[in-house]
Amino acid sequence: MSISHLAQTIGESATLKLNEEAANLRARGEPVIHLGGGEPKGPAPMAAILASATKLSTGEVKYAPTDGLPSLKKAIIRYTEEHYGRHVAPDNVIASTGAKQALFNLLFSILNPQEEVILLAPYWVSYPEMVKMMYANPVIVTPEDGSFVPTLAEIEQCVGSYTKAIIVNSPNNPSGVLYPESLIAELVDFCERRGIYLIMDDIYHQLVFDGKRAPSPYQFTDRDIEDTHIVVINGVSKLYGMTGFRIGWAIANRRLVEVMGNVQVQTTSCPSVVSQVAAEGALTGVQSGVENLRLTIQNNRDVMLQELMSLSGVRLIPPDGTFYCLPDFRTYGQSSIELATFLLNKALVVTVPGQPFGMEGHLRLSYTGTVKEIKEGIKRIKWALDPNAPNEIYIGDRKLVRDWL
Repeated sequence: MSISHLAQTIGESATLKLNEEAANLRARGEPVIHLGGGEPKGPAPMAAILASATKLSTGEVKYAPTDGLPSLKKAIIRYTEEHYGRHVAPDNVIASTGAKQALFNLLFSILNPQEEVILLAPYWVSYPEMVKMMYANPVIVTPEDGSFVPTLAEIEQCVGSYTKAIIVNSPNNPSGVLYPESLIAELVDFCERRGIYLIMDDIYHQLVFDGKRAPSPYQFTDRDIEDTHIVVINGVSKLYGMTGFRIGWAIANRRLVEVMGNVQVQTTSCPSVVSQVAAEGALTGVQSGVENLRLTIQNNRDVMLQELMSLSGVRLIPPDGTFYCLPDFRTYGQSSIELATFLLNKALVVTVPGQPFGMEGHLRLSYTGTVKEIKEGIKRIKWALDPNAPNEIYIGDRKLVRDWL
């Protein structure tokens, strides 16, 4: 069997691999605690469920316009005006099968072979793989001060004649850090002056804690939507807990949206009509669930931070938003993949290695579960990593035996 050279360079998802292992353990009745999840608990908004059910009941589930239903695009335009302070036209919006496809279509539309995209470490695991799928090169910027926030000077040092775009994900997956408004302002100015695309992956932009807010990049430019180099990616997956509906979108100039539509029509044709009307329902329905989710996740974040304080040798930069934190576990070994595998096999706790995010020695821990799950998960991690703890513990009638790393 012959596999293309490009396909062979694309790495597997460490997250999905561990999720599969965890699912297999659960299927055998093992009491697994999942601290690796990237989706909130609970059902989708009722407005989304009712909208999709109504559409299904008509039996008229056919092809839709490639770039999205007009009514969904209208809802996205209203959302953009409310949360970004920028009015855009329908021709500036394209709806896709998830924010991931919107980003893939965008990169396919702007990148030539050997061009470069700046990624800020820690970065979402799919960014470098997507860039490589365009025969382009990811260029990683890692903050020298040990924080998760680079300086503009560090970013500028990595920009060259082949640089086509910079991807910014704030608040950030996997660290939960919110980039300072000053850095976003500097990046907007720099990209506008240099003619570099600034891709804002804003999938978590409303899930911010402690009274902070993610700034709109448009507030730092005087250029209109047709002239700016800012492209905003967003979707309903995280904010509304609608990960399975797979609806995201991009906001960009008309010509770029047209090209992205050409890419999309040759791949998926159009997003699912049922999912589109569900997304429209979520965007136009009662929004109290968004704040309820934010408050729940913030409380879970606080519990996670409190529990992690009892883990000796672990350093943590408190997250400002998202569902995640990224503690430094290098005291217990440099390989995050080995550590995550050890914790799954010995403590039955799912974590996500930091290595695929550009932060080796760290683990991404999610607090989307219940408070009970968070406390139990950290308790087991502490037991597994403490050489002075008993070598055996019981979880109900299940005995866990730890072989020290």
